[in-house]
Amino acid sequence: MSNSYVGLRAEALESLLIEKGLIQIDQIDQTISLYNERVGPMNGARVVAKAWKDPEYKKRLVEDGTGAIEEFGFVGGQIDKLVVVENSESVHNVVVCTLCSCYPWAILGLPPRWYKDPAYRSRVVKEPRKVLEEMGTTLPKDKTVRVWDSSAEIRYMVLPEMPRDWSDLSESDLAERVSRDSMIGVELLGLDRSA
Repeated sequence: MSNSYVGLRAEALESLLIEKGLIQIDQIDQTISLYNERVGPMNGARVVAKAWKDPEYKKRLVEDGTGAIEEFGFVGGQIDKLVVVENSESVHNVVVCTLCSCYPWAILGLPPRWYKDPAYRSRVVKEPRKVLEEMGTTLPKDKTVRVWDSSAEIRYMVLPEMPRDWSDLSESDLAERVSRDSMIGVELLGLDRSA
């Protein structure tokens, strides 16, 4: 199914809902604005960048993810029981939800399609290194890989390692470089993936 076909179907559905009086145009605009501007991976990236620049904040974030992100005033769901796990030179963390697709929407945005795929959900638990390699992330053999299973009770976010050559960047510049996939744990930052 092409993207243009999906787009045409979405427009037709939107027009029909408006015509039937089931939804107002401003409600659609507000929802789009919410997900484009106030909910999404740019929120998580801001959290990561602050943690990289502010050791006290980083400590609070790892001790109490939910409490530490409250100061940002993010809207959207599924961040009230957030646990942040930190990648290090010796440990790499990756997040999955084996039962469904529990995910901290307010800080990571919409979950990627592969996150909800049964193959990812089952395989990353059994063979995390292999799944990560298939996704383009090769880890040193001596690095421990920990898999965190999100649920309705607890959701996880990875605090990725900051590449050494980024240490002089400002907090806002750092936030622009943090990806959603690095906060799930399937991507290492600072690698040239175009090669």
